[in-house]
Amino acid sequence: MSDLEIAQKNEADEMQKITTIGAKVGLSEDDLEQYGPYKAKLTLATLKRLQDKPTGKLVLVTSINPTPAGEGKSTVTIGLGDALNRLHKKAMIALREPSMGPVMGIKGGATGGGYAQVVPMEDINLHFTGDMHALTTANDTLAALIDNHIQQGNELDFDPRRITWKRALDINDRALRQIVIGLGGPWQGVPRQDGFDITVASELMAILCLSRDIDDLKARLARIVVGYTSDRKPITVADLHVVGAIAMLLRDAIKPNLVQTLEHTPTLIHGGPFANIAHGCNSILATHSAMALSDITVTEAGFGADLGGEKFMDINTAALAKTPDAAVIVATIRALKYNGGVALDDLTTENLDALRKGFANLKRHIDGMRHFGVPLVVSINEFTTDTPAEMQLLQQLCAEEGITAVPTTVWADGGAGGIDLAQEVLKALDQPAHFTPLYTPEQSVEDKMTAIVQKMYGGKDVELSKKAKTNLRTIKRNGWDKLPICMAKTQYSLSDDAKALGAPTDFTVHVRELVPRLGAGFIVALTGNVLTMPGLPKHPAALDMDVDENGKITGLF
Repeated sequence: MSDLEIAQKNEADEMQKITTIGAKVGLSEDDLEQYGPYKAKLTLATLKRLQDKPTGKLVLVTSINPTPAGEGKSTVTIGLGDALNRLHKKAMIALREPSMGPVMGIKGGATGGGYAQVVPMEDINLHFTGDMHALTTANDTLAALIDNHIQQGNELDFDPRRITWKRALDINDRALRQIVIGLGGPWQGVPRQDGFDITVASELMAILCLSRDIDDLKARLARIVVGYTSDRKPITVADLHVVGAIAMLLRDAIKPNLVQTLEHTPTLIHGGPFANIAHGCNSILATHSAMALSDITVTEAGFGADLGGEKFMDINTAALAKTPDAAVIVATIRALKYNGGVALDDLTTENLDALRKGFANLKRHIDGMRHFGVPLVVSINEFTTDTPAEMQLLQQLCAEEGITAVPTTVWADGGAGGIDLAQEVLKALDQPAHFTPLYTPEQSVEDKMTAIVQKMYGGKDVELSKKAKTNLRTIKRNGWDKLPICMAKTQYSLSDDAKALGAPTDFTVHVRELVPRLGAGFIVALTGNVLTMPGLPKHPAALDMDVDENGKITGLF
């Protein structure tokens, strides 16, 4: 059966009411705002109550660089949460929300797979509780208010050539990357260049995911730099006097969403920033709430340890005021053979030499995560085509690095297939963690980027374009250089070259632009040719989707 068919069978036969799921972690019916029988948001009053509660342990799940062979990081995260509950631990899961862009494109959704899924799968992967729509509307309302301000006299002296706030849409649409607006005469606005980001790459998404409460949300919104004056002074949302209006549109979106796994593990899904062009972690409100409601929270960060993993450690932990107690790196034998030079069509054939060569990618991620001082476990997400000799070799290679690698079969077996992994994670949680960030706020922007490139990617240096150097002067002039760095980089390679697989060395990462995101509280470093508005593939997944007269969906993975 497909992931969708497995989910639909469960939804029809076995889903529990969301009030029952909430009761498992001490949530009453009054703590929930229900969106039908199987979805709910935590109320603002509940979030306030949880703020001061003691918190449990935190497990971060990350992975090697993604490949077309698939890694199954979300699947392992969900299966691990289910397995911990099978071991009679009070565990919750915290995940990001899917973006409509990948759902309709090529990467798919974010609800796991097989028998390690969160449900209702179709709802979560489509409109869910409307958070993405609220973010898109808030983003574009701010854009409209900026252009209206210019039209109505431009009291703040916006330089139309230096407006940095873009519009947003939660779908891959390359045609909107660069546009011209305000055409058609004086009544249609002031003509200027503009563009769209995908909603999950917007600063509002990052702000939503890093805010502790509505007051913090409003403070972050006020700091957003939306453009510059004719003499290059920054203009903020506070200057426009629209903080309250934008916050109002996000009043419900800030509340985490409660759902369940196929095995009825309570799961909070909230926020969905991409890890290649944003910070790649679900909201700190969801993670903190899960930690306050459970003994062990399992969360994931997007893409590989070089992207989401590093950003969780260097960006998220400061806002969360909590560092992971253990981390899991997900790898597959197929993906490592791909990194070792095997063609996609040949990955089902045993190839120990390619596996040994491709292990360099996993080793680089292990080395990178070790910089943070958190106990590590490797999960080998097992496929039926993996041979005993390949499994033995990969476990041996990990053991030589002092890391335990555990075969995991949660796609096929649900939580039962993650028991060995859960037991190893519990051992890791008993070890001391000595968290150390990659860099300090006092270091220069250049030194912070160099630390990431050298310690996480295994590279040599960072090179700034002429535009990035100009951006850096603006950042230093305004005193923004103490902020952490959010690297926007291809997910497919440790370098900024998507085709450089394995573990490249002696490479330089090319930064073409530095974008201050004061509301989010970091500086985005755009590298290589990474784009903040993706495009659709030649055969988008949307071509295979349909809905029948009874509302039953087909083709959704």
